[in-house]
Order: sequence, then C-alpha cells, then structure tokens
Amino acid sequence: MNIVVLAGGLSTERDVSLITGSMVTRALREKGHQVIMLDVFMGYQDEETDITDIFEHCQEASVPEGVITAKEPDLAKVKAMRKDQSDCFFGPNVIAICQAADFVFMALHGENGENGKIQAAFDLFGIRYTGTGYLGSALAMDKGISKKMFDAAGIPTPHWISMKKDAQKTLAETGLGLPCVVKPCCGGSSIGVYIAETEEEYHAALNDAFRYEDEIVVEQYVRGREFSVGVIDFQALPVIEIAPVEGFYDYENKYKAGSTVETCPAQIPEEIAERMQQIAVRVCECLGLDTYSRMDFLLNEQGELFCLEANTLPGMTPTSLLPQEAAVLGIGFGDLCEKLIQVSSEKYSRD
Repeated sequence: MNIVVLAGGLSTERDVSLITGSMVTRALREKGHQVIMLDVFMGYQDEETDITDIFEHCQEASVPEGVITAKEPDLAKVKAMRKDQSDCFFGPNVIAICQAADFVFMALHGENGENGKIQAAFDLFGIRYTGTGYLGSALAMDKGISKKMFDAAGIPTPHWISMKKDAQKTLAETGLGLPCVVKPCCGGSSIGVYIAETEEEYHAALNDAFRYEDEIVVEQYVRGREFSVGVIDFQALPVIEIAPVEGFYDYENKYKAGSTVETCPAQIPEEIAERMQQIAVRVCECLGLDTYSRMDFLLNEQGELFCLEANTLPGMTPTSLLPQEAAVLGIGFGDLCEKLIQVSSEKYSRD
C-alpha cells in the first residue's frame, strides 16, 4: 500500500506525535509498504519534485525522525520555520499527497489532530484515515462534554465541574475539596495538569491551565492506582497498570524511559480487570468511538473504578501503552500498525 503517516502539527503534543510517526513509518516500511511521513503543518515544500510519483521517493519525501524533550515544544518557533508562512493549517501539498495515498495513518496527538477537525476535512476530501470519525473525536477530546456523557451513561468518573476563564470559581464555589485536579478541557499528555493540595496551589493551577485554553475542568482527586485499557474494534485489550517512580503520570513520566513502571497484564483481581474492560467498551459506545481508542482509569483503595478520559489516537512511541497491551496478545508492533489500518478500512466498506 501507499501510506501517508501524518504527524507533527501545532499542538502541545507535537514532539510526541513525531515519535509516534517515526515508529509507525519504520514498522510499516518493514512490512513492505511505501510510506511517507508528513508533518501536517510543514507539508512537503520541495517545489522541484513532481508529487505524482512521490511514493517512489518515500525516504526523500519524509520528515526526519524527531525526539521528545522534557518540555513541551515552542510552537512559535515551529510556525516561524514554515517557508510559505501561510495561515493554512495544512502545509504545502499535504492534501494532494494524502489524496494520492491508499490510506493515511493518523499519528497526530492533541489539538487539530484528535479534536475531529482534520477528520472532518478528510471526509470532505475523500481521504481514508485511521481512527474514529470527526464526531467521536470531538466528543472525546472535550473533557467537559465527554464527562457529561459519562454521567448520563452511568460511567463512573470523579466528581467534576467545568469552568470558563471569564467565570472563574473559588474552591468553595466548585463544591470540591482538596486535593483536586486542574486540567485544560481539551489538552493531552498531561500538559497543563496540576494536583492542587492547597487553595494557593489551586489558584496558581487555574492561572497556568488557562494559559492553554479558555475552558478547564476541575475534578476531585482520587488517590489510587492508575490503569489504561485499549479497545480495538470494540474488543478490550489486557489492562495495563501505570506506576510512576515519582509524582503522577505527567508529561515527563509518560515519555522519559525508566520514569514509570508499566505492568501488563495488570496484577489485579480478574473481576476488577473484566469490569474495567467492560467500562472501556461502554465508553466507546457512549462516545461513538469506532476502530480503536484507549481509556484511562483510577482504582481507589475501596475497589471503586473511575474512568478519567478517552484517547482517540493513542500514542505509538517506545513507551506507549497500546503497543504494550497488544504485545501481551502476541501482536507485534508492525502487526498492530497493520491491524489499525485494517479495522479502519473496514469502517469505509460498511459505509
């Protein structure tokens, strides 16, 4: 197949996306596919190359592999690097090259990757892509909306409220106690997420979280063990436990090798694992997430489960969770990449 792996972009998870893209590109090439890795924002800017036969020059057309640093990327610097300095989100030739591909593997994370906008645009352009469609992507990306749907569907989630920047609430007005968690409404990779232990920390967390978005979510902190469950085609994968060596599962602990102990299958009673898997599938049904996704959970000391959020384009980095879960079932990384294309392709055959 001729495949475009679409990565990069302008979200705070840009670096993570480039690593996902690099890993997927390498794996699919090893499977015999012709693969171009494109940065959705930078595009392909070599004006001297005729893109009609671009898949014959995959290596030259692809962006170089990236690295994940301990800090989020400088997006202003990224924007300044684009040659045409256009306001268009899609870089030069991105749409044309994606239209020429048999399939686009979505290796994007965060805003304008997981929020449904690119998916909607691709639907209009007739471009086939991996992952759930625009509506499910939009619902899952917005934590305020998805949590409302969790509550309506009886899916357990921590007590929470959403808050607008121009209508901020004191801690007492939220009805939540300390500690509490403050997070951007549509963020990812735990960027801008804070655990506030005092009122002073709560107000500092608000100020920082509102730097990212004009709406945030504040939820009751649940002390317990962290887990994740991947779902492919409405079939739950084995549960994985995530235990950071220090602190909580923040941006650095997610992507710095050795900073988190991950155990799959998780060492928990079978009944709890099955309940977590059942809830994960219910989340997919609730939010309309077809093809594949990953749900994050907390388990407190009383044995209560809480679903935190859904991820519609789970990471595929060396330390990512979905590949580890699939490996327990004997599905190697390359086979997993092909399987995600397969289940996504079947969606189009049903339409």
